Amino acid sequence: MKLFNNVVSAFVVAVIFLLIIPLPTWMLDFMFITNLTISFVILLTTMYIRRALDFSIYPSLLLITTLFRLALNISSTRKILTNSGYAGEVVKTFGEFVIQGNVVVGLVIFLIIVLVQFIVITKGSERVAEVSARFTLDAMPGKQMAIDADLSSGLIDEDTARRRRSDIQREADFFGSMDGASKFVKGDAIMSLVVTFINLIGGIIIGFVNSEGTFTDIMQTYSISTVGDGLMSQIPALLISVATGMIVTRSASESNLNEDVVQQFSSQPMVLIMASLAMSCLCFIGFPIPQVLTMSVILMVLGLLLMRSRSKAVAQVAEGPTIKEEVTSEADFYKNIDNVYNLLNVDQISMEFGYSLIPLVDEGSGGSFVDRVVMFRKQFVQEMGLVFPSVRLHDSGQLNPNQYSISIKGEQVAMGEVLVDHYLALAPDPDNDNLEGIDTVEPAFGIAAKWISEDRRVKAEMAGYTLIDPTSVIITHLSEIIKSHAHELLSRQEVGNILGNLRKTNEALVSDTVPTIISVGTLQKILCNLLREGVPIRDIETILETLADYGVTVKDMDMLTEYVRQSLKRAITHRFAEAGQLKVISLDANIENQIMGAVKKLETGSYLALDPQTIQAIVTVTTREIDKIKDLVTVPIILTSPIVRIYFKKLMDQFCLNAAVLSFNEIDTDVKIQALGNIVIPQ
Repeated sequence: MKLFNNVVSAFVVAVIFLLIIPLPTWMLDFMFITNLTISFVILLTTMYIRRALDFSIYPSLLLITTLFRLALNISSTRKILTNSGYAGEVVKTFGEFVIQGNVVVGLVIFLIIVLVQFIVITKGSERVAEVSARFTLDAMPGKQMAIDADLSSGLIDEDTARRRRSDIQREADFFGSMDGASKFVKGDAIMSLVVTFINLIGGIIIGFVNSEGTFTDIMQTYSISTVGDGLMSQIPALLISVATGMIVTRSASESNLNEDVVQQFSSQPMVLIMASLAMSCLCFIGFPIPQVLTMSVILMVLGLLLMRSRSKAVAQVAEGPTIKEEVTSEADFYKNIDNVYNLLNVDQISMEFGYSLIPLVDEGSGGSFVDRVVMFRKQFVQEMGLVFPSVRLHDSGQLNPNQYSISIKGEQVAMGEVLVDHYLALAPDPDNDNLEGIDTVEPAFGIAAKWISEDRRVKAEMAGYTLIDPTSVIITHLSEIIKSHAHELLSRQEVGNILGNLRKTNEALVSDTVPTIISVGTLQKILCNLLREGVPIRDIETILETLADYGVTVKDMDMLTEYVRQSLKRAITHRFAEAGQLKVISLDANIENQIMGAVKKLETGSYLALDPQTIQAIVTVTTREIDKIKDLVTVPIILTSPIVRIYFKKLMDQFCLNAAVLSFNEIDTDVKIQALGNIVIPQ
């Protein structure tokens, strides 16, 4: 077996020696037959493969076979010029069969074969290989991104993604190699013409010098050997050229070329019938009637047979649902309890669209919505560390044509409206919004905006308006909904996926923490607490290390969450800080004391028991301080002591105040804190 592993190397070395060592005529005959056999095998192989990568050795094989033919050319030329025009029986037989006593006809036929290969097949294959290489390289980034998106969404595993990336790289390398290897065939055709000219002219000169006969005898001898030798190199070269064209024009398919041709031609029987009628009309202009009618009848019979078989197949398909509907009613279908359970499946994220918005979503119509969702999933993973599930898309007749709705776990949470042929324009100064358009509200952030038509686009851009296309409006709205409901989308299965990914790099940490110290359910709730307040969970290793340190003694999930937040202070700080500075509102110590005095602790946790008047007073002063700085910061930040933060945050959540509550222990030491206000209850 090891001997066969080196057969290619030995063959290449032998080919090199053919350029130097003279061969006996019987060995030369065997080599010509070997060359022809290899060419046939390569041609048939390219017809039976399903994709180009199934024959990835072809570029190297093309070089080897070209070198082999050139070596045989040199060996046969040596024999022709030194052996009175005799280069073996194969060359002699080919030459006599083609020339058949007429030197001019033989040379013309040989020249035609060379030109067909050079101008038609080789030129076309070279161009296709060049274009395929360029398009394959241009498409590589998009294919890589699609694989990364499928991997991030969980549609494929790591091994499948690695295999697909390898296939893409191999495909690019293959077509790049074919672009260069096709030049070998072109050079081979040119060299064949040169060698033929040398054999003929050189042979005639040598024949006269050696007085081998009359001019007619010399021409006959050397033309037979020249044409025979040229054909024995050009016939295999022609087969290789056809194989090159086959492999560079072969697209990926589930079948080989033979099956594809039969299937696709037989799918249109009416074409065969129309071709039959057209062929029969050729009899009226003088074409030979027997031959024309024979071809016409063959096409007509094939067309009718295919049409009959296709009609039977369509009838069987059509009868299937009818019979099923007669036997199985809706009630019978739901007698199977498994079919009833299927109704309980709820999509984690789903969207419905009015019919006017379908072109934005339909990839067949050029819509890029699905690709935008995939890219947002990648961005969300990098920011928050959570892979949200696939978004199920539906069309809905209950919505207005321009409306869309977003649902989380089967319940609608948001709705918006966009105009397909318009742009959403956001004014640089809302007080001086003089642009003509349809007044609306940006659905994600509730900002006043206008829908403008395409003809006003340039004017709006020159006036400083921010223009957003409809797809981006929907994607932005969807992204904000997913961010605000991320804690609802984190399932135990996804927590298991996160832990499985961490096991690849830190098996000991996962095994020591889950479920030894905390259960998967507890970890899920802690991660949900973090996501609810917009804290990234990407650094799952730090989260588990913190839980391993405190989880043995602390059983309150709220307190464990606070410890985790303090461990993630760098991520929290960078999320809210701007230019190394954090603008905050501080909480008065008296309010903190009142809150801590009202905390009631139980075995399962703790809760805040403040009287309604105190709660109202705290909420009032907090709202007043937030309103003062709403134009200075994007998200108001309230800074408290670590022990008060969780209770004050729960108090604020009851009144839906859009503010982040941080503790001193969650602020990185490198950030400067600037107090813009202080929450104090007047005495």
